[in-house]
Amino acid sequence: MIKKAWAVWKGGIRDGVGSISTETGVLKEAPYGFKSRFEDGPGTNPEELVGAAHAACFSMALSAILGEAGLTAQKIETRAAITLLKVDGGFAITASHLTVTAAVPNATPAQFSELAAKAKAGCPVSKLMNAAITMDATLQS
Repeated sequence: MIKKAWAVWKGGIRDGVGSISTETGVLKEAPYGFKSRFEDGPGTNPEELVGAAHAACFSMALSAILGEAGLTAQKIETRAAITLLKVDGGFAITASHLTVTAAVPNATPAQFSELAAKAKAGCPVSKLMNAAITMDATLQS
């Protein structure tokens, strides 16, 4: 399976503009640039897209792992906070923190924590990152 996305950049790092698109068309020339990445400008940025991918991937992985345990979530909400730091003269994504809240009938808090940890480790996007990945997982009653 191969999924495709692309970006186009025009100009210098500070005054240039870019757009991001995906083959599904969900993103079609979505704008990004220096201000949306390092300041408070309009548009998206690579880090929030990585965060969206990590949150979505984890939620699906948790759903699958819950299913293997005979459980079905009514709702899984995952937020990802991506840390971008200047290191060694450049920038690196150094961490992704997942905040997970889920409603899972018949799950115990201990069971939920165990299954969420398994999903965090098994999520393909988690495996992709060479960053510290932390998580807070809350089971709603």
